[in-house]
Amino acid sequence: MEINFVKIHGNGNDFIVIDEYEDVVIPEEVKGEFAVSYCDRRFGIGADGVIYLSKSTTSEIRMRIFQPDASEAEMCGNGIRCTVKYAYDAGYVRDSCTVETMAGEMGVHMGYHPDDFLAEIALPDPKFGRKDIPATGEGDYKEEIGDFVVYAANTGVPHAVIPVPSVDAIDIAAAAPAIRRHPTFPNGANVNFVEKTGDDAIRIRTFERGVEDETLSCGTGATASAAVMHRLGLVGDTVNVETSGGPLIISLKAGTRMEGPALTVFSGTILF
Repeated sequence: MEINFVKIHGNGNDFIVIDEYEDVVIPEEVKGEFAVSYCDRRFGIGADGVIYLSKSTTSEIRMRIFQPDASEAEMCGNGIRCTVKYAYDAGYVRDSCTVETMAGEMGVHMGYHPDDFLAEIALPDPKFGRKDIPATGEGDYKEEIGDFVVYAANTGVPHAVIPVPSVDAIDIAAAAPAIRRHPTFPNGANVNFVEKTGDDAIRIRTFERGVEDETLSCGTGATASAAVMHRLGLVGDTVNVETSGGPLIISLKAGTRMEGPALTVFSGTILF
């Protein structure tokens, strides 16, 4: 069977997009297996996840995202930008739309400025309570794990946030897995190391669950990092976040919004 796909990335966080707007392309029972096979960077196409775009009964479009370990993520900020870019280019949506995800409905404004595609996403307000993350215990999350003081927030998915003097000094492959799988996180957590670089600027590096590796960018991780640093009084309401793959702007005033780019890399056909 021939399957058409498009490869799109948001600041280097890359996805294989499968268009199921009119019909199911990948059967439900093999959607996760498909992600395992084709996210592989040597034996597949290579990606941080597979996005399945379809119609929605509540929004203009629906996004589902399966990760390289076959798990389905609740949502993905960079993935939403990639999804709406594909939908915009295909004529499924206009300058604004809503996107159905497992974490709820997300509003998006988007367009080309002039040649660069930018999207601003209205994200869920960060949740800091342990029950909302989810994490064990009561109250807001703060734990000492190994050598790190760890905070946490849910911005659609659970994120651990660790302020450090320099993100370059962190061996993420060695440090992140113990936090990602810490028993206080029953569903696991993404792990973000955060460095304050200016009055309203931070730099982050993120280890993502499901990918089980560092990714070049994570939209919900950028949002969680900005929100925790704001809660600690270290940044203001609008935060410039530098990820390894490029910049994002997080606004925490009158709602939570993330602005960033998406770029189509190539399209092709899979013999599946």
